[in-house]
Amino acid sequence: MDIIIAGAGRVGFNLARTLSVGHSVTVIDRNAEALQRLQESLDILPVHGDIEDPATYGKLSGRECDLFIAVTDMDEANLISTLIADDSISSGRKIIRLRNQFFAKSSIRQKLGIDDAVFPMLLTSETVTSLLDYPKANNVKQFKYTDFKLISVRVSKEVGSMRLEPKGFALVGVEREKRFFIPKGDESILPNDLIYLFGDERPIRELCSKLEVEAPGAIKRCVVFGGGDLGVSIAKALIERGKSVKLVEKDISLCERAEESLEGEAMTISCKYGTGALFEEEGLEYADMMIAATDNDEYNIIKSLEAKEHGIKRVVAVNNEMEYYSLMHSLGIVVVRGPKMSAYNAIVERIYSSGVVMERKFCGGRGTIFLRKIFPGSPIIGRRLRPLKSRKGFLSFIVRSGSLLSFEEKREALEGDVIVIFTTSDLESDVKEWIYGL
Repeated sequence: MDIIIAGAGRVGFNLARTLSVGHSVTVIDRNAEALQRLQESLDILPVHGDIEDPATYGKLSGRECDLFIAVTDMDEANLISTLIADDSISSGRKIIRLRNQFFAKSSIRQKLGIDDAVFPMLLTSETVTSLLDYPKANNVKQFKYTDFKLISVRVSKEVGSMRLEPKGFALVGVEREKRFFIPKGDESILPNDLIYLFGDERPIRELCSKLEVEAPGAIKRCVVFGGGDLGVSIAKALIERGKSVKLVEKDISLCERAEESLEGEAMTISCKYGTGALFEEEGLEYADMMIAATDNDEYNIIKSLEAKEHGIKRVVAVNNEMEYYSLMHSLGIVVVRGPKMSAYNAIVERIYSSGVVMERKFCGGRGTIFLRKIFPGSPIIGRRLRPLKSRKGFLSFIVRSGSLLSFEEKREALEGDVIVIFTTSDLESDVKEWIYGL
């Protein structure tokens, strides 16, 4: 594909790094240094200029691109760039990153001919609030083609080694001592494992309660560290769910803005120095869940560890930089993708998904899920499908009429079936070639 990316920030850089493998990528930005860093490490075409200035696109006159992606930090710039791109170049599919949640409910995107929009602030907030319904889980993923869910849970140290006897679900991934693998056969789970379970959420919930014995059974009181846009967004989402919220922020101006935005529905606490004594002074230690939601991963880790030391059982940290992901997990912290990581992952998933096959990432991108829905009129209905050659690194299933069937041997394809494959990232291309080639 011929791809143009407007914006060379963190999201644009990560997208360029991923997409420049196998695709022709052009990156537009007015920051010459950012473009130079990109060009030094990646095979991309840099275009220096303001994405809101039509003259910038004159450098690409007559160009045709399959995909235009606008991912700067400013909604207005992203929206305007898609309009200018339409006039200046022949662009196919358009994907945009937006911060303001108003656009999620409006028809502006459709009127501007934008195919997909990602709302990273909303994605992160929704991930946090989903944990309210699954207080024992580390993360919960829902899917377009099935009601089955992917739920991860940390095995408590008190549980000990054990073998699972899955009924209605399957063990599809294990993170153990910073190593991630797809289990094959009867895999024992060990204390401190982070395991991934896919299937009917009811038996998974029951199992989570047995495996995670430390986390509270219900969450009522929450503490949010960080009074920026994300912290306020999370606080609002928690308040909408009827939770008691305290928001802590070091910057007094951000604290005042947060208090105004939350309209007195949460207690905002200004903490200039952020000492550990704050937990006792403000009664934060009685919270059921603490969320560290700043854009500084090191600060988020410190606050998470302080929360654990003060007895808070449910500790969540927003992860902004991929290099901190494994460290957060190893410290027993529930990890939630930050807005920029959410934007990157959401855009990549949309690019590589189609009307037939959906692609999703899990375990920090070390695992990939492929889902193929067999729609009415599909040419493979009635055919006996041969499974992917058996080897370590993936598991395949067919979801049929609310049941999870192993796809280890040939099976006849029926209308409405969903083929689901869990694989490690190194086998991703092989699985993709197979599932698209059915």
